[in-house]
Amino acid sequence: MSVEGGEQRPVTGTQINYLFVCPTELWYFSHHLNMEHSSDLVAAGRFIHQNTYQREKKDIKIEGIAIDFVKKGDTVELHEVKKSKKMERAHEMQALYYLYVLRKKGIKAVAVLDYPLIRERKKLELDEQNGKAVEDAVARVKGIASLKVPPQPKRIPICPKCSYYEFCWAE
Repeated sequence: MSVEGGEQRPVTGTQINYLFVCPTELWYFSHHLNMEHSSDLVAAGRFIHQNTYQREKKDIKIEGIAIDFVKKGDTVELHEVKKSKKMERAHEMQALYYLYVLRKKGIKAVAVLDYPLIRERKKLELDEQNGKAVEDAVARVKGIASLKVPPQPKRIPICPKCSYYEFCWAE
């Protein structure tokens, strides 16, 4: 990843998510061109996150990851609250990355993707195959983030709603 002040920064869950949404968005985000503050979609997601599961302690931060909330029982459950399933693969990989980071610290857990607006949940476990997919994703994130210029954008259905739209498609 990028080196600032001689320190290597860890990959973040957001970067893993963006890798599976749009590599160009990942590059902009990795180079601190943060436009999410102007995005209605991000604001809607933040509203859902803040106004659901209110009894839970939220936003647990550990080395580049920010878990929405954790439930402890027989098994530790990491919960990620998402607005819709449109980017489900990106959500899955972000949650699996969190499990991967925790496993490296000796913490075994499962992840739960919560979709409160459609009242659905999906449970994920980090197995060998998922672990390899996460390692591959981390390497890809580092590769894209280290590029001097952003990858060529590819027009996808989410482009018009993306906070980076003007960076990619302005004429």
